Order: sequence, then C-alpha cells, then structure tokens
Amino acid sequence: MIKELIEGGAMVTLFTRPRRFGKTLNMSMLRYFFEKSEQDNTYLFNDLAISKAGEKYLSYMGQYPVISISLKGMKQGSYELAFLQFKNIIIEEFGRHRELLKSDKLTSAQIGMFTAIYDNKADDSAYFSALKLLSDCLASAYGKNVIILIDEYDVPLENAYFNGFYDEMINLIRSVFESVLKTNSSLEFAVLTGCLRISKESIFTGLNNLSVCSIMNNGYSKYFGFTEDEVIKMLDYYGKAEELSELKKWYDGYRFGTTEIYNPWSIVKFIQSILNEEEQSFLPYWSNTSSNAIVHKLITESDITVREKIEQLMDGETLCEPIYEDTLYADIDVNSDQIWSFLLFTGYLKMVSQKNIGDILHAELVIPNTEVRTIYQRTIMQWFKEKVNADPREDLFEALLNKDCTRIEDIICDWLDETISYHDEKEQYYHGFLTGLLSGFKGYTLKSNRESGDGRPDLLLMEKRRHEIAIIIEVKDTKIFNELEFLCDKGLAYIEEMRYESELKNDGYKNIIKYGIAFCKKSCMVKSG
Repeated sequence: MIKELIEGGAMVTLFTRPRRFGKTLNMSMLRYFFEKSEQDNTYLFNDLAISKAGEKYLSYMGQYPVISISLKGMKQGSYELAFLQFKNIIIEEFGRHRELLKSDKLTSAQIGMFTAIYDNKADDSAYFSALKLLSDCLASAYGKNVIILIDEYDVPLENAYFNGFYDEMINLIRSVFESVLKTNSSLEFAVLTGCLRISKESIFTGLNNLSVCSIMNNGYSKYFGFTEDEVIKMLDYYGKAEELSELKKWYDGYRFGTTEIYNPWSIVKFIQSILNEEEQSFLPYWSNTSSNAIVHKLITESDITVREKIEQLMDGETLCEPIYEDTLYADIDVNSDQIWSFLLFTGYLKMVSQKNIGDILHAELVIPNTEVRTIYQRTIMQWFKEKVNADPREDLFEALLNKDCTRIEDIICDWLDETISYHDEKEQYYHGFLTGLLSGFKGYTLKSNRESGDGRPDLLLMEKRRHEIAIIIEVKDTKIFNELEFLCDKGLAYIEEMRYESELKNDGYKNIIKYGIAFCKKSCMVKSG
C-alpha cells in the first residue's frame, strides 16, 4: 500500500470502505512509516513487503512531519457537543506536536495562535483553520511539507444526519477541508478514509486534486480486509483449515474491485474465540460493532416498494439498482435510489456485477453473507415487535378464543402485508412472526418451543391463574398455495398424535383450543380442531 501511494502521486487520496475493514490500522501504519520522530520505527516494517521494495521507497521512511486525526468519536447528539469533541481532537493533536513551541523557526504570531488553540482559549472560528496553522508550523520547523491523515472523515456527517444538524456539520467539515486540503502550500499529500464519497459539491468544493479509491475500484483492493489466501494461511497456522467452508458462508462475500474480501474484524474475532476454546465461534461479530441505524431507518420508514425489495434480498434474490458514487446524506431517503448505494458502500450489500443502463451505472446486489443477513433479520424482528407492542391486538385474541378462523386469517394476513418477510427461513420465520403477534396478552403465558426441539407444541398460549383456557398451535409452511389446507390438517393431526391435549388436561386446563396454521408467502390458512 505504501509503495502504491508513493507511486500514485495524488495530492489527496480518499479510501472508502465499510466500518471495521482496516482503515484505521492502515492510517496508523502510514503515520509510523512516514513520520519523523525521535523514536526509530524501522523495526515495525522489518520483513514486510515495503522493506524489500528498494531504497527509492525506504527513503521516505521517517522523513515527514505528520498530522494524524480521527473523527470517529464525533457521535454526539447535538452540533454544540460534536463541535466540542472536534475541538478536543484538534487540541490533542496540537499537544502531540507541542515541541513546536520550542522552535525558533516559528513567528511570534504562529506561537501565539498555537498556544491559544492548545490551551483552549482561542475563538471557535480558529478551530476551523487550526489544521492549516499546524501544517504551516510543522513545515516551518522541519523544513519539509506535511503529510495529513484524516481517519473516518464521514462519521460526524452520518451522525449529524441522524441527529438533525447535518447542514451545520457540513459547513464545519467543508471549512476545515478547504483550509487544509485545497490551498495549503505546506501540504505534501493527504490521505482520508471513510465509508462514503461525499459529493464534491458538499465538502470537497474546488478540490480538483482528489483521487478516490472506493470498493468499485481495483486499486488498493487487497489492502482493506482479508483475501482468501490470507484467511487460509491463518486457519492453517491455528490448525483450523476444516473451518474454511463455514467461515466463507459467515464472513466472506465482499467484493472490492474484482477482489473477494473477508470481513477482517469478524475473522480476527473468530480466531480469538477458537483460541479461547469458546463453545460457539460463528457469531455476528461485525453486526455488534457497526452502526445499524440506516438499516433500521430503511425498514421502519420505507414504502411498500422498498420493503418488497428487502424481501427479495432476504429470500436470496438479487436486485439491479443504480449506483451513485458521489453521495449526500441529505439525499439518502429510504424511498430513493440513493439508499442502495449507501447500503453497498457501507457493507450491507455486495455487488455481484455491474452494467451501464443509459449513462447510469447499475449493479446487481445481494446480501453478502450470513453475518450481515442476521442484521436484517434482527432489525426486522425488532421493528415488528415495536409495531406489535403499539397495537393492542384484542381483535386477534378474541378471534382465537371464538375459533373464528376466517377472522384470524384476515388479521394475520394484514400483519404479513405490513411487515417484511423472508421465506428462505421457512417455518423459523413464521414461527417467530406468530410469537411476536401472540406475546404480551395480559393474564396469559406464551411458550415457544421451536428452538428447543423437545417434543412440545410450536406455540402454547395458556391462562396463568385459572388454568381454564389453553391454545395449542402447530405451524407449517409451503411454497405451493394449494397445499395450505393439507398442512393445516397435518398440524392438527400432529397435535393429536403427540397427545398435547391430554397433558394440558392433567394440568387442569378445561377449555383447550387447537389450531393448525399454514403459510405460503404472505397468505395463510387457519383451521381449528
């Protein structure tokens, strides 16, 4: 990566990759390679590819003053608090270079302004151009232009978008970038990282020297995330080569340029789990760290067209959607074409292929792997629970007690139309769906035994105190509509075969109602016994 960056010669390079794909680690590597410091960092690069690249490239090592900041901590709920965090980031970097205050090559004005910013006594406006001041001071003191590294530049923009102060944050980031990247004679080169390429018209105005390397490009494609060869080497090292197939299902599936990439965060966590001899190693590690707000927004606020497309994805199908590499958070409406670009660039979708339709790039999109699929599943079910909890559902409960199968069918189908389903999960999805609908009835306990597999009914709704009423439900699914009635009867027969009614009578229940419920996509049939 270092070699390519030197050869590229771009004044400003932007790398866009999903969260937790090695952006911060690469930025740290660049700092330690290029930065001129009292500590000799040569040993960090021994036996690495750059150490064997030749003197032309090694001559850059430890030769430059470096400004290195990360904006990933700017996740506050208001602009005022976010700006305060920005000031703290600037002050910390000034503190890292406080040796400048001893330099005899700085002017009194530079020292005065440096001190005011470092001591947090400068006007707020001074922090907009603070990085420009710092780069000028470093260039004067060291006699060399400055390398600037800005990690996760778009985190404050995403945060501001979801918290309602996007325009104010745009103005801040634009002002900072214009001062330090656009007309900075003290700049050697700069590297930025983020998830998205924010439209030039919003924050990169007038910056004509910007080189962008996104997941659509082949350049630098293998330097963010793990390639399959790297994963195989790791598994071989730890004696776990047999885990490759399952590992591929869970954490592979990303495509940067033409390179297949594994999620590095999840691979590392998996390796840690097997070293710790944990009972379960295949877990959704990335889904527990990455921000899932956009997926929640997509599911909760989208119209029926978008929800149908999500269902396609959940069923393992592909979407063909326009892709826009230049993005504005303000344009990311859940019912617009922009949302699919956002999900692609942030790691929630994978591009299988691409083609031009007219003058617009279109991509064939799928969910990349099992890990990401769990994000959609969890978000869908959480949203469904929230919707269910907001609805008293007395009509459903009354219909169940009255054995009104037609009414039960109508209510369930109405809910199916409202929610997002994923039929590839078959009975597991429908079982969870009914569990959500039947949870929380006052005075009743719901038992769900799908997960336990212990010979109990799929769903059992029982009166708590009086032990008068119990409702037994067996759930079936099919891809053929004409099989619904047969499966309802099959479910009722199974209830009889397993003698569930007798067990409940032994517990004192007198009114026992039995249902076979069969699903076919968003249709269902209900029969009572």
